[in-house]
Amino acid sequence: MRRGEFEVVYRGGKRLSAASFVVFARANGLGHSRFGISVKKALGGAVVRNRVKRRVREILRLNFSEIPSGWDIVVHPRQLALREPFANLAAELLRLIAAAAKAKERA
Repeated sequence: MRRGEFEVVYRGGKRLSAASFVVFARANGLGHSRFGISVKKALGGAVVRNRVKRRVREILRLNFSEIPSGWDIVVHPRQLALREPFANLAAELLRLIAAAAKAKERA
């Protein structure tokens, strides 16, 4: 996703948050979901930020079949994501994505 597409998700999407992540989701009208990861510099240096991004990408890769299609999803990791075990991060992120999809279906 490009910067303009991130902005569209921020403005027109649903925002959900938990201890380790903030997730923005917006229906994209496509047959597949697209993902973006944005990590603030406040989380740490480049090595730390890249490690968090790798963990989020791996969660998405391993659970791609469980993620609803037709969404643009932007993930913002929080400070707790640096210390949380991988399994806890995966459960929390998948729960947020599923909740965003259900909230939009009801709307």
